[in-house]
Amino acid sequence: MVGYDPRAREGGQGLSPSKVAVAGSMSGLLTRVLINPLDVIKIRFQLQMEQLSLSQPAAKYHGILQATNTIFREEGLQAFWKGHLPAQLLSISYGAVQFVSFEFLTKFVHNAMLYDSRNPTMHFVCGGLAACSATVTVQPLDTLRTRFVAQGEPKVYKSLWHAVVTMYRKEGPLSFYRGLTPTVLAVFPYAGFQFAFYNIFHHISEWAVTPGENRMGNIENLVCGSCAGVISKTLTYPFDLLKKRLQVEGFEQARTAFGQVRTYNGFRDCAYQVARSEGLRGFFKGLSPSMLKAAFSTGFSFFWYELFCNILGNHKVYRTSATPE
Repeated sequence: MVGYDPRAREGGQGLSPSKVAVAGSMSGLLTRVLINPLDVIKIRFQLQMEQLSLSQPAAKYHGILQATNTIFREEGLQAFWKGHLPAQLLSISYGAVQFVSFEFLTKFVHNAMLYDSRNPTMHFVCGGLAACSATVTVQPLDTLRTRFVAQGEPKVYKSLWHAVVTMYRKEGPLSFYRGLTPTVLAVFPYAGFQFAFYNIFHHISEWAVTPGENRMGNIENLVCGSCAGVISKTLTYPFDLLKKRLQVEGFEQARTAFGQVRTYNGFRDCAYQVARSEGLRGFFKGLSPSMLKAAFSTGFSFFWYELFCNILGNHKVYRTSATPE
């Protein structure tokens, strides 16, 4: 299981921070390749002002299948990997920083405090803090990724470097950190719930399996991670939508082909305008592809991470109970 495990360390089988970083980076890289198309659809839904319904003739996207067909017909297969380079850099960096931070924090809790670092509560706190540190590190890449996904044809940004230079010259360095407030507000509980529910589902699976019975290992990690991802995403989704709306601020010229465009005066104004003009349902636009993405993303993230930890450490992954032994 992810997190500091004193039993593994005592057996000389723990991983060094550099190996944890490699495992986290590879997890992010492979997961991003698989889930990028769902991410593109989710972001397009989040940025659409009109209701996601056939009853709204002005709405460009109505559902997952219709959006998939529309994007493919108008922009080609490569459109599902728009912004893939900054997204891939984001995933690799985020995975490394998050898992290294999580290992460090759970180790600190074990060594410096009287709390059990292996229980769900500590995993929630340590997971949230680890994700916040990773988020601040990669926020510029997340903003660039969102801009690339948001633009239609003709393209405003021709390359990653062109996007960086254009944003810096026209909007200033702070433009790379647009949407940071809702991102941090969302990422702490989101990642915290991910790690906590992953821990909980593993304990449930241990309880359900008869002692001595063969366990499914990596498949178990995938299923536990997927369930944790769906629950976490549903609980924190409105913050993700507000973040995406703020990240395309100042980018209206690339959004006209997709419907209405709107400007916001910060986080609170964005939330107010969404509530006033789009209602409560407006905060959950794109939830369906986002839940699919969260299931695959979180499931594969933990799956690849634990797999690479086993490969790099060549050791058995210890499973510990929720209470200290």
